[in-house]
Amino acid sequence: MNFNFLKYARRAVLLAALFSLFIVSPAQAQEEGVPQVVDEVIAQVNTEVITLSMIKKEMRDAAEALKAQNKELTDAQAQAEVAKRQNEITATLINEQVLLQKGKELGLSEEVEAEVNKRMLAVVQAEGIKTLEALYKAMRDSGINPDDVRQTLRVESMKNYVLGSEVDRKIYLSVTDAEIKSYYEANKEKFRKPETVTLSEVFLSTVGRDETEVKARADKLVAQLRAPGADFGAVAAVQSEREQNGVRVAPQNKGKIGTFAIEQIGSEAIVNALKNVKAGGITDPVKTEEGFMILRMDERTAGGDASFDENKVREAITISRLDKERENYVRQLRREAYIEIAPPYKEALLPLLEKNAPATTDDVPAPTKKDDKKP
Repeated sequence: MNFNFLKYARRAVLLAALFSLFIVSPAQAQEEGVPQVVDEVIAQVNTEVITLSMIKKEMRDAAEALKAQNKELTDAQAQAEVAKRQNEITATLINEQVLLQKGKELGLSEEVEAEVNKRMLAVVQAEGIKTLEALYKAMRDSGINPDDVRQTLRVESMKNYVLGSEVDRKIYLSVTDAEIKSYYEANKEKFRKPETVTLSEVFLSTVGRDETEVKARADKLVAQLRAPGADFGAVAAVQSEREQNGVRVAPQNKGKIGTFAIEQIGSEAIVNALKNVKAGGITDPVKTEEGFMILRMDERTAGGDASFDENKVREAITISRLDKERENYVRQLRREAYIEIAPPYKEALLPLLEKNAPATTDDVPAPTKKDDKKP
């Protein structure tokens, strides 16, 4: 099963702790009126630690994401699939930690916090909410902790800022004129103007409904929309069920959904439905996870010949080198860091981290904990 677990390593490590097993005895817990707590430090990364509870949290998040990606999976199947990747998730958290620490060293904390605020405000605007406080209340009412959301954004932003400034930008600026010319000549197909389509839709939801009945209704609407003189926008305004924040959007936008490059449309079913549909044409109903879409081809623009744009070629070369160079950069950060793996986990984790066992303990002195101050 193809699933990107790196995507789900999102939480920063917030507190440092001793490299040991923390256990509150049952008698003490009962005496103090608190639940029994068991946690284990799996790895120390400079002055920070990664604990078993952090890994379990990531695994729960990954299992939920996997189920969202494949709705046919049961809880047990998703958890079993994620369990196979526990070591990869742990290695990802270690990589994440060296990037977060590098970001603090580079003085990026204030920029990252500004980015987090910007993204939260973007959610406020997109959802039509008046204030951040109102958004936070809506999150809490839905069982979502706003602090967790902000921390997730903070971690992802810090990683992106570090990689962007220390890897991506340097690749982009290092590309030579000769490389640009050679790459363009060898990859002209990538620089052709793409075919684009401008689309409108009538969407019918199948949630809580008999799918056969919804499909029959969609077929009738297709026949109506293909009749001479049919006004797609007027029909969409009445019939389309696409909602945003619980409110139907078609009465305002008449079903218009935008312009897209064909090659960037992620749904094979939609791409196939659009084949040979000319401007003004109506597709057959397209089945999606949420219902049926009836699409109108408002405009279709053919692709063009390749055209040279230095910046686009430079960007393409940068993208082609990113994975390898980012991997090399994170590897170097690990080599420069003090990383200590708990003995029961060394055999499984060291190959993933490409660290030799002696280098993690004997060759690098353990750092002392410093007060964590914001720049």
